[in-house]
Amino acid sequence: MAKNIIICGVGGQGTVLAAKVLSQAAIANGERVLSAETIGMAQRGGSVVSHVRIGGDVYSPLVPQGQADVLIAFEAAEAVRNIAYLKQGGTVIVNKKVVQPVTASLSGKAFDENEMISYLQKVAGNVVAVDTDEACRELGSSKVVNMVLLGAASRAGLIDEDELKAAIKQLVKPEFYELNVRAVEWKK
Repeated sequence: MAKNIIICGVGGQGTVLAAKVLSQAAIANGERVLSAETIGMAQRGGSVVSHVRIGGDVYSPLVPQGQADVLIAFEAAEAVRNIAYLKQGGTVIVNKKVVQPVTASLSGKAFDENEMISYLQKVAGNVVAVDTDEACRELGSSKVVNMVLLGAASRAGLIDEDELKAAIKQLVKPEFYELNVRAVEWKK
């Protein structure tokens, strides 16, 4: 049976690396993986959406709307924007933080993280909200949001933590391996 995952955020947050880590972990487990990214203006802080499809009965890299088992959102506004991908009964792993888009800043209408999390809970039901700011403070790096969220996805049953760590070892520079593993293990 296929497992469909959407990973979304904004440029520079590590969404593409997170998709590669999930893909590598599944491949190492002997599973078939198809993935794709829609990046757009990511280098300018624009939206990034990665599709990861795991399983033998997958023939397209793009997850159809309403078919994602899990939505991993690197910020709350992107979770709201991409909620249509989530299937009924699916799980949302979401960073509580909102990255204010330029349009919101210019108009003076800031996005409210509590409103967005509340909306997600109404629509999705199964929502795991993670305070990645707290995690990054405790871990001493703002560059591990992606691994903190993958760790939360692991605890939600998406992927085995040991497989995740093995994939990180293959894909992350050795000097950053321990930090990334501590991020995966971070729990609150």
